[in-house]
Amino acid sequence: MRRSYLAILLVLLLSAALGMAVAEDPGYLMIAWRNLSLETSIWVALLAVLLLWAAWLLLRALLHMVGVGSQRINPWSQVNRRRRAERLTTRGLLDLAEGRFRPALKSLRRSADHAAHPLVNYLAAARAAHELEDYAGCEQLLRLAHDSTPRSAVAVSLARAQMQVARGQLEPALATLDGVLEKHPQHAGALRMLVQLCQRLQDWPRLQPWLPRLREQRVLAEEEVRAIEQRSALALLQQAGEQGRSCADDQASPLHQVWDSLPKHLQRDAALLEAYCLQLRLLGGEQLIEKLLCKALEHGFSERLVHLYGLVAGADPLHQLARAEQWLQEHPRNAVLLLAAARLAMRQGLWGKAREYLEASFVERRDLQTCAELARLLEHLGDRQALARVQQQGFELLRRDLPALSLPTDD
Repeated sequence: MRRSYLAILLVLLLSAALGMAVAEDPGYLMIAWRNLSLETSIWVALLAVLLLWAAWLLLRALLHMVGVGSQRINPWSQVNRRRRAERLTTRGLLDLAEGRFRPALKSLRRSADHAAHPLVNYLAAARAAHELEDYAGCEQLLRLAHDSTPRSAVAVSLARAQMQVARGQLEPALATLDGVLEKHPQHAGALRMLVQLCQRLQDWPRLQPWLPRLREQRVLAEEEVRAIEQRSALALLQQAGEQGRSCADDQASPLHQVWDSLPKHLQRDAALLEAYCLQLRLLGGEQLIEKLLCKALEHGFSERLVHLYGLVAGADPLHQLARAEQWLQEHPRNAVLLLAAARLAMRQGLWGKAREYLEASFVERRDLQTCAELARLLEHLGDRQALARVQQQGFELLRRDLPALSLPTDD
């Protein structure tokens, strides 16, 4: 209230001062042009200017109101076109989600030019065309999507790759992803799709260089990355072994190249080392295998590597047996190591030691392979009684896995 009174008082004072100024000296203004002249006081001229300025502001406001109103009334105005586009876009997206692909395609294409975000319309329309198996139309819409929005190349390419995969065009999809990753090597979505495609195509050489990037970008969980790394390396070793067996010269060269290209943490993996050694064994590299296995087993005991150690013939069989017996001091009741030592003893003709190791292994673990080795040795040693007992035990192992069925009785 106090501010209102002060404002009124200020206006009254200004009015009084202005009135006194006008009464004291109204001033004189004359405007002459050709034969016309206009004479007035300065204060009247100033009032006329103020009135003209107020009239101009009022006219602008009226014109703006008329323009907005005409846009609302005119069905072809930009505002109404955009509203219709929004309604058609919503209808098209709903049709697409509900599986009505033909009306979805129609609505989305009609509304794309006037939509606020035409990229969404074109991508959704391309999906509808894909579902209708109109693949040429789908590609055309994807190109329009790319042209409609700056920096949409990655989104359009990923959408294209997804539809190519759905159509079974796996190699073209890989080519599309290669184009994305060439410019955006850290794109998580493209990396994830690449992993899925390479696994489906068993294209391990293409996937191998991207494995460090998968771990770096945390595209997948660490356990998944390790599993993919192992699966990829196993496949590459097998392919290299097959390639080497088909070569006339230096058969092991492709296999060595693959093994040397693997990271150190994969070379220390027991399953991968076993796969590498098995491929080498097929190529006749048993002496190298024995060295690799010794080195690996010195760093950590592994039953699968010990099993393979008992199968290979190294350069010095007696030294190989002595090393196995040295490991037995640390693992005296390990069935796999006892079987490996027995086989190494058999290779040297140490039948008594071999029998001792086989019997100890069979006691520790009822295994059919150990049973078969022991039975074979007993047969050649001529111990029929022990052979019959072992064969009966082996039969019991086989019978353990048989289904429960009705059998005849003595009655």
